[in-house]
Parts: sequence; C-alpha cells; structure tokens
Amino acid sequence: MRILMLGGTSFIGRTIVETALLRGDEVTIFSRGKTGAALFPKVPRLIGDRETGDYAAVADGEWDAVVDVSAILPRQVDQAMDALSGRVGRYLFISSHAVYSPEGAVPDSDESAARKPPLARADEIDNETYGRLKVGCEDAVLKRFGAGATIVRPGRVAGPYDNQDVFTYWVRRAARGGKVALPADPRQPVQVVDSRDLARLVVRLLADDRPGAFNAVGPAEPVTFAGLIEICAAAAGSRVEIVPVPAEAAAPMFPLVREDWDSQRRSAARARAAGMPATPLSKTAADVLAWDRGRGEPPLSRGFSAAEEEEVLGTA
Repeated sequence: MRILMLGGTSFIGRTIVETALLRGDEVTIFSRGKTGAALFPKVPRLIGDRETGDYAAVADGEWDAVVDVSAILPRQVDQAMDALSGRVGRYLFISSHAVYSPEGAVPDSDESAARKPPLARADEIDNETYGRLKVGCEDAVLKRFGAGATIVRPGRVAGPYDNQDVFTYWVRRAARGGKVALPADPRQPVQVVDSRDLARLVVRLLADDRPGAFNAVGPAEPVTFAGLIEICAAAAGSRVEIVPVPAEAAAPMFPLVREDWDSQRRSAARARAAGMPATPLSKTAADVLAWDRGRGEPPLSRGFSAAEEEEVLGTA
C-alpha cells in the first residue's frame, strides 16, 4: 500500500510510519522537514508547510491512502484535500476524544456519542476551542470523502518518544518512589492508549479499507489513577505511597487529571473489533521508562517539580 503521511516525524506519526514500514507499505512523508530530519533515511520526503498552505511538493503522485496526523484547523484539511484531489483513495484523519461533548456523557459511550459544535477558526487554540476545531476537521473530511473517510479518535497516547510529557511524568515519578502527591481522587478512572496499538489500528484500518470512526483508547482492563501509579512503580521496581492532595495545589491540565470521569470510560469495542491490540500497561510503562532513561531524563514540561511536590506534601 502507498501511504502519504501528513506529518510523521514526531510522536504518533513516527510510530505510524515505523509500523507501516514493518508491514511492507510504501510511505512518503510530507512535512516541514524541521523535526526528525534524520529519521527514516530511505523514506521519500516532501517538504511543505501546512501553516502557509504550501502543498506544492505533493502536486504530483498518487497514493492509496493519506494519514493526516497534524491538522488542527479545518482549513488545513481543506487545503490538503484540494491539493490531493483525485489522487488518494482514503483519507484517515487522526482526531481526538476532545471532540465529544461532556453533556450527557455516560460510561462505555461509543463513537455515536454527541460531539461538540464544530468551529471553523479560532484566535487561540486552547482547551475550549481545540475539540471544536477537530470536529470541524472531521466534518470537512467526511463531507469530501464520504465512505472514503476514516476517523480515529485517540484518548491520551502513551509510549516511547512522547513529546507531551503526560504519561512520562507518572512513569518517572513512580520510578523515584516514596510519597507521591496526587492532585486527584485515587479512584479516578484513567484511559491511556499505547502509541504502538494506535499505530497498528491505523495501518489495519487502511489495509482493510475500512470507513467510519473509531475510539482508540486503552488499556484493555479499566484502571484507576492509583492503579496506574502502582503499575508504573512495579515496572520500575520501586515502592510508592500515594498521597492525595487538593486539586488547587496543581497547575491546570495536570497530567491525566480529569473532573469528568466518564471521559475516561469510553468504549474501545469498535477499534478492538477492527484489530487494535491491547499492550499491557505494565509494558507501556517499562518501555517509556527505558526510553526516558536512555535520553537522559530531560526536564519535563508538566507535573510537579521535586521542590513543588515537597512543598505540596508538606501541607497535605
């Protein structure tokens, strides 16, 4: 299969490219060429810029499918579809669980759950606008491609090369052991999907030429916040004592903390039936730990610093 990746040198895209190449697919990457330039030296690179609408590099060529990893704004998918018109078979768009409306949410909700109102543009991309913009992207792809459209809605993605520092924070913190400050209810459900499971789902959907929307969530068995931290500690061979602390002690959007618990209870049944595997959370944690240590454990952009956590624990 000939696959065009819009993006593909960072976290999720990188893993999809790796998975497709292992399956024997022919992959072409369209990107700005600024991230991961040394990756995949044998894979053709087409240089362009979605921000400025520069798609000249894809003016020629045909592909069986395009995987859009990077679009957030509806105009970005519109421009891509205009540039590729008539030269791709299927358009697979990586969306997000942020498209779902929190109103009326219930445990085990599936892909038919109500979405937020679409948004065509926004002065700022934030927690309020991101999901609505992704809805706008989904609608644009579905309108243009119809049965040739596939929508994948990941939850929080975890795995090596994570550039969001979300799951990585808890893996690193649990590995350090001792008292762990948790600015959430330890019973809060948590859903994270291994990046490699997400990638295998994407490649399988393309191989099967399967349309529709799919919730890419994991792990296979429900896990609480406390359970996740304990699994991460076990993967590192450490011992932890989880200490709940007030939510206001943490910065907004603290890693994996959610007030709407039902957003962490979505059904992955359709994705599993389509071929998405379920890597054990313990393996995901162990692999992230090994990757993080191998890169020298650089400072993280999220979570408590050691000093902040010590101060918070002192008031708990």
